[in-house]
Amino acid sequence: MPHQEQVLAHGNLCAQGPPKNAGYNSNPVPVMTQTESRDKWGKKMDFLLSVIGFAVDLGNVWRFPYICYQNGGGAFLIPYVLMAVFGGVPLFYMELALGQFHRTGAISIWKHICPMFKGIGFAICIIALYVSFYYNTIIAWALFYFYSSFSSTLPWTSCDNEWNTENCTNYFGKDNVTWTNYSRSPAEEFYTRNVLVVHESSGLGDVGYIRWQLMLCLFLIFTIVYFSLWKGVKTSGKVVWVTATLPYVVLLILMIRGATLPGAWKGVVFYLNPKWEKLKETSVWVDAAAQIFFSLGPGFGVLLALSSYNPFNNNCYRDAIVTSLVNCLTSFISGFVIFTVLGYMAEQRNVNVEDVARDKGPSLLFITYPEAIANMVGSTFFAIIFFAMMITLGLDSTFGGLEAIITAVMDEYPDTLKNMWFKMFFFFFFFLFKGGAYVVKLLEEFGVGSSIIAIVFLEATAVSWFYGINRFSNDIKSMLGYTPGLFWRVCWVAISPAFLAVSLNKDLV
Repeated sequence: MPHQEQVLAHGNLCAQGPPKNAGYNSNPVPVMTQTESRDKWGKKMDFLLSVIGFAVDLGNVWRFPYICYQNGGGAFLIPYVLMAVFGGVPLFYMELALGQFHRTGAISIWKHICPMFKGIGFAICIIALYVSFYYNTIIAWALFYFYSSFSSTLPWTSCDNEWNTENCTNYFGKDNVTWTNYSRSPAEEFYTRNVLVVHESSGLGDVGYIRWQLMLCLFLIFTIVYFSLWKGVKTSGKVVWVTATLPYVVLLILMIRGATLPGAWKGVVFYLNPKWEKLKETSVWVDAAAQIFFSLGPGFGVLLALSSYNPFNNNCYRDAIVTSLVNCLTSFISGFVIFTVLGYMAEQRNVNVEDVARDKGPSLLFITYPEAIANMVGSTFFAIIFFAMMITLGLDSTFGGLEAIITAVMDEYPDTLKNMWFKMFFFFFFFLFKGGAYVVKLLEEFGVGSSIIAIVFLEATAVSWFYGINRFSNDIKSMLGYTPGLFWRVCWVAISPAFLAVSLNKDLV
């Protein structure tokens, strides 16, 4: 039976009489089926690696370990797992099923669900666009470090460079070195004064002129991304075999090396030491919800786009479970990779792990960890593989984000935009200034947060209450042959929207 007839045999669930849900379109558009003209994944593993690559990003390496030790260490795993089971995974499953059934991107899909919510699709594209811009900038920083690592002596190991100041303090391998509040490590000055040159900018109102070295790095990153996406999933599905698997090899190497460092045990104890009293704080549970949500990544349109290229009867339920487990385990293992090194640094500085671990975000990836690597035996090798891992982690997420935009807009305007030239628009040019770090910080802190949580809240509400949970469950049954269980339906209707509403309230306060 041809695919179109198969869908009709199961019933076009969008067109079954007058809908009971208020606000639902009485003349819905027929479900878009997968035709020969639409790209398809070459192999099932191409899809799985693409989804895993998007979900597992730089945030898994630095944000989860930091949030974990800040919110009770090992005790934090309890709210984290609960929030994953009742919030993150159900929403992850919902988006995979929506994309696979309706065969379209984040904008056009609302023709089939509830047209009055179509603005959600445009909002997703706008957010994904500027997130890709600043995320690619961070990858460009990693590329600058990667190039700089090809040296017998790493440039952030000493205070004898032209960018160093009198506050530069190198304590590794030296005795009787006093670390004060004014002290700056060679790695910190390399990052702030040589890579970003932020000392020549006074802030957002004065970003300075273009940093040509970083501009070239970013141009190379955009070139790699463009040629990885220019033929859609046919090319990106092959690239992820490298970009999605290399990070796990590097994480394993770094974890083994970190475990052999003096003082590593201090970091592990600090990371996992359970503080049960923290579970009484509401903020810990909210942080767990936010972490699992941003880690899995529903709401960015990526899961909708990637799953839209799947066969109609693909087991998206199994895909959701497998990729969610891989994502959560990667976050947990990354904690050992980070905190064994932080324990080593605390041992070398003769301070508490807490004093070293207070850094988070890009500073952890570009200052703290490189500083520790620079003082290991074989520092050049470990620096090269570490920054290669950072680049591949970032590229995977960029592939997903831009694929979401391209798929959404091409599905909405298929006759207006030419595929290759439209993609060129996203990779044409981007400027980096000496104050660009301030712009990245602005977008990182305020560009996603509450906006993406609000979008997913609206998406979950539209699917469960306007499109209808019974109609959505029947869609899944037509693909998989069985209806989702009571657990999933209760989560979609009540529990997941509730945890999104709580997270949104906390984010806005």
